Amino acid sequence: MRGITDTVKHLIIINVIIFIGRMTLGGGNLFMQWLALYFPENDLFYPWQIFTHMFMHANLMHIGFNMFALWMFGTAVETQLGSKKFLFLYLSAGLGAVLFQLGYYYFNYLPLYSELLSSGLTSNEIVGMFTSNETIGNISKEQLMLLKEAYPIFNASMVGASGCIMGILAAFGIMNPEAKLMLIFLPIPIKAKYFIPGIILLDVISAITGQSFFSPSNTAFMAHVGGAVVGALIMWYWKKTQFNKNRWDR
Repeated sequence: MRGITDTVKHLIIINVIIFIGRMTLGGGNLFMQWLALYFPENDLFYPWQIFTHMFMHANLMHIGFNMFALWMFGTAVETQLGSKKFLFLYLSAGLGAVLFQLGYYYFNYLPLYSELLSSGLTSNEIVGMFTSNETIGNISKEQLMLLKEAYPIFNASMVGASGCIMGILAAFGIMNPEAKLMLIFLPIPIKAKYFIPGIILLDVISAITGQSFFSPSNTAFMAHVGGAVVGALIMWYWKKTQFNKNRWDR
């Protein structure tokens, strides 16, 4: 493939192969059950999902947009960083996405879970209702409201390379602040030093308000923020130490 660096090419190939497997094997559920990232309190959670979810995608549009962004920005970043640092940045941003998204889930889930326990329900009863999606016994209206709020968090799953790519996008912006970028739906050129913080801000607003701007409503917005923050911090460190062995352009 022309116009693409080796690591980016290999990452795209891996993502495509896993996507084909996800769509063709086990009725589309086998890969989702084992490789997507589930909420850690859920029995479907396994430690390896922290990494494997980065290579899973929900549908053709999801993988199409992500792989296009990986090719467009990843190739430029890998050319400047080299393959080893690029891969470290990519995976670290993915882990940052996990940290932020799961932290956000727990921030919302734990108070609800605590209130359910205080209301008289046991831990086994709560988890049982979350797992079966059926209520047991005489549930009060207050308990039912709490269950409805906590249920989607307990059963949430996360897939996609978006967190990794947001880290790459942040790195691109730091290395090329004057580069002009634009959204497909808003074809107005904006310098990277303004464009990328703007995208991150929109993700933060979306996570808080539930209002999606350019992404589907079920997007893990805090994962985007986490990937971008980690990518920016790594690039800041490498740029700051550019005159020693850790400099970003070695």
